[in-house]
Amino acid sequence: MSTKPTTTDLEWTELDQRAVDTARVLAADAVQKVGNGHPGTAMSLAPVAYTLFQKVMRHDPADADWVARDRFVLSAGHSSLTLYTQLYLAGFGLELDDLKAFRTWGSKTPGHPEYGHTVGVETTTGPLGQGVANAVGMAMAARYERGLFDPETPQGESPFDHFVYVIAGDGCLQEGISAEASSLAGHQKLGNLVLLWDDNHISIEGDTETAVSEDTAKRYEAYGWHVQRVAPKPDGDLDPHAIHNAIEEAKKVTDKPSFIAMRSIIAWPAPNAQNTEAAHGSALGDDEVAATKRVLGFDPEQSFEVADEVIEHTRKALERGRQAKAEWEKSFQEWRNSNPQRAADFDRVAAGELPAGWEEKLPVFEPGKGVATRAASGKVLQALGEVIPELWGGSADLAGSNNTTIDKTSSFLPADNPLPEANPYGRTIHFGIREHSMAAEMNGIALHGNTRIYGGTFLVFSDYMRNAVRLSALMHLPVTYVWTHDSIGLGEDGPTHQPVEHIAALRAIPGLNVVRPADANETAIAWREILRRWTKEFGKGAPHGLALTRQGVPTYEPNDDAAKGGYVLFEAEGGEAQVVLIATGSEVHVAVEAREQLQADGVPTRVVSMPSVEWFEEQDQGYRDSVLPPSVKARVAVEAGIGLTWHKYVGDAGRIVSLEHFGASADGKVLFREFGFTAENVAAQARAVLDSTTGLAAAQR
Repeated sequence: MSTKPTTTDLEWTELDQRAVDTARVLAADAVQKVGNGHPGTAMSLAPVAYTLFQKVMRHDPADADWVARDRFVLSAGHSSLTLYTQLYLAGFGLELDDLKAFRTWGSKTPGHPEYGHTVGVETTTGPLGQGVANAVGMAMAARYERGLFDPETPQGESPFDHFVYVIAGDGCLQEGISAEASSLAGHQKLGNLVLLWDDNHISIEGDTETAVSEDTAKRYEAYGWHVQRVAPKPDGDLDPHAIHNAIEEAKKVTDKPSFIAMRSIIAWPAPNAQNTEAAHGSALGDDEVAATKRVLGFDPEQSFEVADEVIEHTRKALERGRQAKAEWEKSFQEWRNSNPQRAADFDRVAAGELPAGWEEKLPVFEPGKGVATRAASGKVLQALGEVIPELWGGSADLAGSNNTTIDKTSSFLPADNPLPEANPYGRTIHFGIREHSMAAEMNGIALHGNTRIYGGTFLVFSDYMRNAVRLSALMHLPVTYVWTHDSIGLGEDGPTHQPVEHIAALRAIPGLNVVRPADANETAIAWREILRRWTKEFGKGAPHGLALTRQGVPTYEPNDDAAKGGYVLFEAEGGEAQVVLIATGSEVHVAVEAREQLQADGVPTRVVSMPSVEWFEEQDQGYRDSVLPPSVKARVAVEAGIGLTWHKYVGDAGRIVSLEHFGASADGKVLFREFGFTAENVAAQARAVLDSTTGLAAAQR
């Protein structure tokens, strides 16, 4: 670890300092006006954020989605004003009225930064540590993108080279997700990643001595990061020269991610509020805001004061961005001229299109044969990998069980990794036993753009991932979670590994599409539909969770209606359906066998496979009624998990064959029998429902 001197080539004028102080008073005023928020960190970090946005990062405020831009992640999302003030000053589209509307209905400045809501916000942050993992994912994606389009060019000379900067606080680094992600970043030697740590020693409960005594910088050294510590000025303010110098040193280290520890004083220079926990999450108060303005040379009677010469100075970022983009476009055109096929591939990927004929590569599975849906998924991925180079992913150390290895000969690892399949641009990611950060890294990869990502683990471990999965849905990100071992059918590992409540709980996340295919062919159709929904033609994206079996299940004839989420797998025979059996996943074959028994008894029975409730709900009412006729009240839903999903589909008269308790350690077939997931029990439930509904109908007549 090193401490860098404060002398640099940084040009820092009085106007720069005035702009930094303007950001400070704007943060204080914005929180004071709305009456709540987090002013302290935005005030103390203003020199860092300003240095990044005005002196360091390559970006174009007029084109916030420029593919070659450096990325900025505010992992400490509670300090959203740290970002909003810089987006305003640099000209990304926010104006003073937006800062005045902070945290109010309909504003562009919500309490925490929201991707897709405010131009210039690269990711939704707030749950601490998520942004660190997002940034790691972005850095990984940048490397993979370079490998797709420009692998031979020396480091630092490719039009695809750029940096990812992240500001994190004590809370971010205390959360376990950041430890997972930082460990992976060090292992991957992500030299394009720079993390600036706001070491202010304050958390909500007071001094961080309440909970932390580790040497955080040493921890990052142990992860394999390049570590620097920068000291503040004698008055306690952060030194932009020291920060700039440390960043420039970090950029020179291309074989390690960089960690810059910045000792700061929260709410500096508020005379009474600085270095207090109250300044973290509360308005300073009118008197303290006025006192702070006096210290900084602002009029205490004015609010949201921005001098004309300050905004004129900071908006020069627009011209610098235009020039940076114009210079980049020259190098980009040279690359295009030298690499016409790669340029064509880039245009296709950037346009959100898939290669022509990709669907023809999807496997079709022989009906009748028993195949685990996890195995079918693996075959689909390997087939698609041959024609969709931007498709990549891996597993949280469960690839052999999840069947997520898209290419066994190509692992995404640094060139000096001792494994023979190591390739810095490899297809298969080894996330390690880090499920939570894997999900957040997948979010970062999707946010970065120009690649298509999936990642796997056991369904029961989706619990570890849930917060990041929720953010996938909140941001409408096209990531795919491959969750295998999806029920008690996994068998002897027992209740610790048998998901019971997970599918219902995941369906409760708005915007997440849960897909539980019945067989191998439904699995292939599900992947086809997921990839189709990744294209820009489909519109706003969404994450998908595939719930796949460990055990083999019968294979049926493929039916494209599976992409509608629910469809008639087997129609009633001998008249209109009297009973409808609805099932998902490995329970579909149980419903099919129950239908055979009912049909043998003269009861016309329809089986509906519903791999995705969410997809089914997207269909028009006419289609849904054609699958689940309103006139048929005798309905039974079958799913080896909590039955919360199914009440709306079976109605008051129907029944649900579900699992309202934990599983047990035994063979999966034994568990299905003991817990009632048998054709005999489903048929018995159907007869009982039919008897009750027939009796009710007779009584009503």
